Amino acid sequence: MIIEKDKGKLWGRVNYKNNLITDYAASIAALEKKMANLLKDFHGVEKLSFDRSYDLTVFFEEFNFLKQSKIAELAGINPGLLRQYASGVKYPSAAQAQKIEDAVHELARELSAVSLAVAS
Repeated sequence: MIIEKDKGKLWGRVNYKNNLITDYAASIAALEKKMANLLKDFHGVEKLSFDRSYDLTVFFEEFNFLKQSKIAELAGINPGLLRQYASGVKYPSAAQAQKIEDAVHELARELSAVSLAVAS
């Protein structure tokens, strides 16, 4: 499901068997529930899970604990430009979006290798 934000609403879209299904909600959980109901009603889909693709505004709202300046540094782009993408003032090209996605995945790889020690 592709998740975007427009005028304060979260919009989702899924292309299932050449049928574009869209809806909106106030939260991602509510959006997934509505989309699941639509897929059940129109296509009889009972069990499913969504692969989420976020626009940058929704991504940085959903993962607001991430430092945009660090993501920009890892992606090799200007931090001010990334903030404009995150706020929806500007929209990235496919190449810029890929750089940002690669930077987020690199950060995830680094975090997954972390071990924490307990002081004794």
